[in-house]
Amino acid sequence: MTMSRPAPELAVSAAIFRQTNVLIVQRASAPAKGLWTLPGGRVEVGETLLEALKREVLEETALTIDVIDLAGYREIILPQAVGERGRHFVILPFAARWRAGDVALNDELKDARWMPVGDVATLPTTDGLIDILRQAERLLAAP
Repeated sequence: MTMSRPAPELAVSAAIFRQTNVLIVQRASAPAKGLWTLPGGRVEVGETLLEALKREVLEETALTIDVIDLAGYREIILPQAVGERGRHFVILPFAARWRAGDVALNDELKDARWMPVGDVATLPTTDGLIDILRQAERLLAAP
């Protein structure tokens, strides 16, 4: 008899820039309900990271993007709740440029804003978001 062991969940997200503003979104449900973060989600079996990223951005925001490069990583480890097992997410955020579309949110998101990176710190955000946005800005500015 084989028992399956819990494994980290792999996810991707996109720091999408349109001119000097970045798109940030507010999550509508757990685990980051009410916090501002980047659009993204889980990588499905058989999908490349970039395929997953483009799919998640399109599903959540209706935008198409040009992916530039990996902008770091984040890990989120949620403690075990009574009667449940804990969760472990490994999130790979990418720097990206807006290509086309107007933001149209799906039910996973409550709100979205295009804003300068410096203004994002005034909002309640997921851990490490500002560092990722600064790294994404550096990648976009590179020749």
